[in-house]
Amino acid sequence: MSENTAPRAAKFVYDFTEGNKDLKDLLGGKGANLAEMTNLGLPVPPGFTITTEACKVYLDSGEEPAALRDEVSAHLDALEARMGKRLGQADDPLLVSVRSGAKFSMPGMMDTVLNIGLSDESVVGLAQQAGDERFAWDSYRRLIQMFGRTVLGVDGELFEEALEKAKAAKKVTVDTELEAADLKKLVATFKKIVKKEAGRDFPQDPREQMDLAIKAVFDSWNGERAKLYRRQERIPHDLGTAVNVCSMVFGNLGPDSGTGVAFTRDPASGQQGVYGDYLQNAQGEDVVAGIRNTVPLAELERIDKQSYDRLLEIMEALENHYLDLCDIEFTIERGRLWMLQTRVGKRTAGAAFRIATQLVDQGLIDEAEALTRVNGAQLAQLMFPRFDEKAKVEQVGRGIAASPGAAVGKAVFDSYTAVKWSRSGEKVILIRRETNPDDLDGMIAAEGILTSRGGKTSHAAVVARGMGKTCVCGAEELEVDTKRRRMTVPGGHVVEEGDVVSIDGSSGKVYLGEVPVVPSPVVEYFEGRMHPGADDADELVEAVHRMMAFADRKRRLRVRANADNAEDALRARRFGAQGIGLCRTEHMFLGDRRELVERLILADTDAEREESLKALLPLQRRDFVELFEAMDGLPVTVRLLDPPLHEFLPDITELSVRVALAEARQEPHENLLRLLQAVHRLHEQNPMLGLRGVRLGLVIPGLFTMQVRAIAEAAAERRAAKGDPRAEIMIPLVGTVQELELVRDEADQVIAEVEKAAGTSLHLSIGTMIELPRAALTAAQIAEAAEFFSFGTNDLTQTVWGFSRDDVEASFFTAYLEKGIFGVSPFETIDVDGVGSLVAAAAKAGRATRPDLKLGVCGEHGGDPESVHFFHRVGLDYVSCSPFRIPVARLEAGRAAVTAAGSDHR
Repeated sequence: MSENTAPRAAKFVYDFTEGNKDLKDLLGGKGANLAEMTNLGLPVPPGFTITTEACKVYLDSGEEPAALRDEVSAHLDALEARMGKRLGQADDPLLVSVRSGAKFSMPGMMDTVLNIGLSDESVVGLAQQAGDERFAWDSYRRLIQMFGRTVLGVDGELFEEALEKAKAAKKVTVDTELEAADLKKLVATFKKIVKKEAGRDFPQDPREQMDLAIKAVFDSWNGERAKLYRRQERIPHDLGTAVNVCSMVFGNLGPDSGTGVAFTRDPASGQQGVYGDYLQNAQGEDVVAGIRNTVPLAELERIDKQSYDRLLEIMEALENHYLDLCDIEFTIERGRLWMLQTRVGKRTAGAAFRIATQLVDQGLIDEAEALTRVNGAQLAQLMFPRFDEKAKVEQVGRGIAASPGAAVGKAVFDSYTAVKWSRSGEKVILIRRETNPDDLDGMIAAEGILTSRGGKTSHAAVVARGMGKTCVCGAEELEVDTKRRRMTVPGGHVVEEGDVVSIDGSSGKVYLGEVPVVPSPVVEYFEGRMHPGADDADELVEAVHRMMAFADRKRRLRVRANADNAEDALRARRFGAQGIGLCRTEHMFLGDRRELVERLILADTDAEREESLKALLPLQRRDFVELFEAMDGLPVTVRLLDPPLHEFLPDITELSVRVALAEARQEPHENLLRLLQAVHRLHEQNPMLGLRGVRLGLVIPGLFTMQVRAIAEAAAERRAAKGDPRAEIMIPLVGTVQELELVRDEADQVIAEVEKAAGTSLHLSIGTMIELPRAALTAAQIAEAAEFFSFGTNDLTQTVWGFSRDDVEASFFTAYLEKGIFGVSPFETIDVDGVGSLVAAAAKAGRATRPDLKLGVCGEHGGDPESVHFFHRVGLDYVSCSPFRIPVARLEAGRAAVTAAGSDHR
C-alpha cells in the first residue's frame, strides 16, 4: 500500500495508555502488553507504539505513511511534556529506546536501539544530571554501537574488537571496570568506525536518530534472520512489526541499579518458584546477550529486598491476570523498579504439560483451555529418548538446563559449519561462548546448543526452547575458543571440532563421546510400562496422562493406525489406536514371498497364475487372522495390493547382465531370457503412475479375488473362535466408479461364497482410497459403489502438485522453503488450498450421495498436528497414522474439537 492509498482515517500511533493486550495484531505483542501493564497501574516508563499497519505501508511502498511523522511528533511532544524534558536536550536530555514488537514473539530476531537522544553535547548534560560521568559515556558508547550495527549496517564485530582492545589496554576483563576516560576514548573510536564503514558521521540530531531507528526496525522485519525464524516457527510473513518508543530507564547507574528477566514459573520444568536472572549495573540487552554471567533472581532479595518484594507482587498479579506463565523484563534504576515487558513465556514441552495441569488444579483455567496450552509437537518432543543414567559416561562440565532433551553430535564452533555438516548428514552440537541472532541457521541445523555463558533467559535458551531444541547454557568451566575451533574442559582435555559430545538439556550435564539413550518415560507410559498414580510414576507422566484424558473426552475424530502386521497393531493399540486405518498388503509380499508374486505377475498361462495364487492364499489368510486377532473388536481397513510394479520385478540392468554373462559362458539361459523379455514388456518410465492399484487387480485375473477370499476366510476363522473381526476392504487408486464396480462385483461374490461355506454373516464393507484428483472430483459417483472413503493424501499430494515425492524433496524443496514458496512441505502438512479443497469437496459430494459414508484419511498427514485440525473441520470420521504418532493425533483431535467449539461460541 502506498501512502496515497493508505486510509486517511488510519491511526498509526497509540500511547501506552490507549491500548490493551487484545490489540496484538495492531500493536504487536510487546506494545499490547506494555499498554496492558500501564492499564493495570504497574510502573511502566511512558511511551507510545507505532502500529503494524504503519509497518505494512512502509514495506509495501518503501515510504512511511504521510501522516506518520506528524503523529509521532504529537506523541513525542506529549511524552516530553509528561517527562518535563526534551529529547536530547543539552542540560537534562530525555532519552528513549526504539524496540521492535511483532504479534508473535521473535526473540532477538529484529532490531532494538537504546539511549536514543545522546550526542556529543547531551552526554555532558546526562553526566551532570545523573552525577555519574562513567554512566553517561557508557550509555553513549552503547548507543553508537547499537545504532551503528542495526541502523547503519556496520559489522558488529568491529565494535566488539575495539571494546576488547580497550579492556586489554586497561588490563580488565569486564566492561564495568572501564572508567569514564576509557569510555570517552572508546566513543571516539566507535565514531571513527561508523565514519569509515558507513561513510557518514554518527548523527548528532536526536530526532534523526529516532526516525532512522524506526525505519531500521521496520526493515528488520524482512531481515534474513527474521525470515528464517518465521519459516521455522511458521509465522506468517505479512504481519509486519510494531515499533515501541519508550522513555529510557537505566540499569547501568551503579550497584543500586540493574536489569533482569523473570519467569512466574520455571520455563524448563514448570515448577512454581522464583526463576530468572539479574545483572547489576547493566542495561537490558546485557542479560539476553549472555555476555556477562548473571546471578539467579533469588539473589536480588539480598541485593535490593524492596525491589525484590515488589517484583514478586507484580509477578503474581501478572500471572493471575494472564492466567499463564509470564516472561517479564525489568530494570531497577537507583532502587526504583520499572517494568519493560511482559509476555506469555516460551516454555519447554514438559513445562507446558505441567503448567497446564497446575493451572487447572488452581482453578485458573478449565480443561478445554488447558488443551489449548499444549500441542502435539510438544508431546512428540517428550517421546524422544533420553540418556541412560546407568551408562558409563565421562562428564566434563555442567551448565544450566535451558531446554531439555538428549543431544549427541560432532562439536562445531560456528553456524556455517553446523549447516554445512548437517546438510552432509552429520549430527552436530553447536558450541559457542554465547549465541546471537546471526547464529539462528546453525541453531536450527544442530541437534543441540552448548554455550559457556548466559542463563535461562539468554538468547540461546529462549530460542532453543521456542524451537524445542536441546540446550545447555552457562557452562562456565568450559573454555570455548571459537577462533581455534576448540573447547578446553576441566583437567585440560581439548575437544576439537569434529569430536563427539553429548549434552543433556534436562540436567545441564555435558559429556565426552556418545552417551547411549533409553526410551522416554512418556513412551513407557503409552506402552503400558509406567502407570500414572503409581509410587514411581514420573510427575511429567501424570501431567501427560491427564491431558490425554482431557483430549479423549473432548475429541470427535477417532484415531486409527497404519499397521501391516500384528506386532505393529498391538503396539498401536497400546498407544490408543481405535482400529487400523491402513494395512498395506504389498508389505506382506516382500521378503520370502517376493518370488511368488514375481511368478504371478509374469505368468503366461492360467495354470501358472492359478498355481501362484493358490500358494499365496494360505499365507495371506494367516496374515489377516493375526491382524484381526490383535485388533479384535476394532475396525481393520485392508488395502488390496498397491505396489508400483517395479517393486516386485528384477532390476532390468542386473537381469540384462545375468543374461549377457550366461550367453558369454554358453550356459542355459532360456528362463532368464524369458524373464528379461517379460520385464522389458512391463517396464514403466513412471511406475507410480502406471500399472498399480486397481489397474493391477483388473489386469491380473484372480489377484484381488485371492486377497478378498483370504480376508473373508480369516474373518470367518476368527468368528468361529468367538472373536469379533471388523474388516473393511479398500480398493486402491480408483479413478472412475466403473473400476470400483468391477472389483466390487467379484468381491461380493467371493464374500458370499465364504459366508455360505462358514454359515455366518461377515459384515465386510467395501470402499476405496481417494488418491487421484479425478476420484475426488467424481466422488458423488464413486460413493454409489463405496461404503467408505479413505483419503490417501500422500499420493493425492503427488498427483495434485505433479511431484514425485522421492525426487523433489531432495532436489528443490529446500530452495522452495527458503524462498517462501512453501511455508512447510506439502507432504508434511496438508496443502489446504489445493489438496485440502479436493478433500473437502469429495467429502461433501460423497455424503450427498451416501449420507452414512464413513470418511477417513490414511496418509502421513493423519499424524500431523495442523492437518488433524483441518480434517476435523471438514467432517472426517477418523485419521490414521503410524503407531508412534497416535498420541499426537489423539491430543490434536481433542484440541481441534475445543478450538472449533470456541470458534462456534464466538
